[in-house]
Amino acid sequence: MSASTTVHQSHAGRSHAGRSHAVRSRPGQPHAVQSRADQPHASNGRAGKQPRLRLTRRGRIVLIGLPLVLLAALLISLGGLLNSPAKAADTANGLSVTETVTVTVQPGESLWAIAVSAAPNRDARDTIADIVQLNNLENGKVMPGQQLFVPSAKS
Repeated sequence: MSASTTVHQSHAGRSHAGRSHAVRSRPGQPHAVQSRADQPHASNGRAGKQPRLRLTRRGRIVLIGLPLVLLAALLISLGGLLNSPAKAADTANGLSVTETVTVTVQPGESLWAIAVSAAPNRDARDTIADIVQLNNLENGKVMPGQQLFVPSAKS
């Protein structure tokens, strides 16, 4: 500093953040007040650049692994949907109609008894499965007086 410029600091030469420093450029001129916020900051040469993003191992796994898992689940679901063998027939000619008879459930009668009497030459379990499917029965229970569609003995 030159002899004509003096800097006044508080507390014996130590500066404090947020305090103003009076700088006198020449004797007889008004004081120029400059705060620390107005002064340019000393930086390490990266003015305006964001710091480089650093990922941990867990972060890389989440960033790369999670989308890969979701993509694999999507591909498996799509593959299962496209390869589904759930269609009944390619044409209406390939479909067959199940011939049925209507049976009224008697008191004390079960699906097993109905299946055996309706198709004695078939396995009763297969006939029960057909009765449940034809009548949309949820739990296989029947009530007396209930009307059921039962596959006829021809099928």
